Amino acid sequence: MNFLRSVLHALVMLLTVAPYAIFILVLAAVGVRGERLYWVAAAWLRLCIASARVLMGIQYRVQGFEHLPVGKTSPAVLLVKHQSTYETFLMPALMPHPLAYVFKRELLRIPFFGWAMGRLDMIHIDRSQRTQAFSKVVTQGKALLDQGVWVIMFPEGTRIARGEVGTYKTGGTRLAIETGAPVIPIAVTSARCWPRRAFVKRPGVVDVSIGAPIVSQGREPDELMQQVQAWIESEMQRLDPDAYRA
Repeated sequence: MNFLRSVLHALVMLLTVAPYAIFILVLAAVGVRGERLYWVAAAWLRLCIASARVLMGIQYRVQGFEHLPVGKTSPAVLLVKHQSTYETFLMPALMPHPLAYVFKRELLRIPFFGWAMGRLDMIHIDRSQRTQAFSKVVTQGKALLDQGVWVIMFPEGTRIARGEVGTYKTGGTRLAIETGAPVIPIAVTSARCWPRRAFVKRPGVVDVSIGAPIVSQGREPDELMQQVQAWIESEMQRLDPDAYRA
């Protein structure tokens, strides 16, 4: 049954991504930019999350909304635990501000999905050129943060199996320190329902916990990231204790 439900959800995403992407491309061609274009893309992500709930029984519950900065141009760098594709879709569906993902530019080659991403205010980088890549992240990140767009990054860099801890890289904290934006750590237990690289998903509840803002001014990237990692991983153990019993 879970296999059939997963097939149906995949079909929903496959059949809807092209119309949404074409709509975004058309809007961009006639001069629509920025936040208006972003919310069109976010609508497709909300559709994917809603269909995951209806077709696969994957629900979510969130705590910590009160920790998010208030104000249209209040900056924030979101550093999120990464276990599956689910949270990449869920975060724009949850957050009250437009988000700018930092991602490898190869994703722009994906038909429809990547083409549409290329029209949004995102930060795509060439990972083979690390110095230039980080300079681009800071330059574009600062401009977007000044506009009230929150930058979102996965500090582990890749999806991590349930109950495991990846290597937390300091790109996100370096950006926060360079721009003066606070860091918002976020724990997500998506692998309980949507394991990494798994086609078959299972019903259940994904917990999302938003931590209190962490001031970045006057901090060192490594030391700040250690605090972020400590909070996220302790929160993961609280939210999903079965995964960490070993």
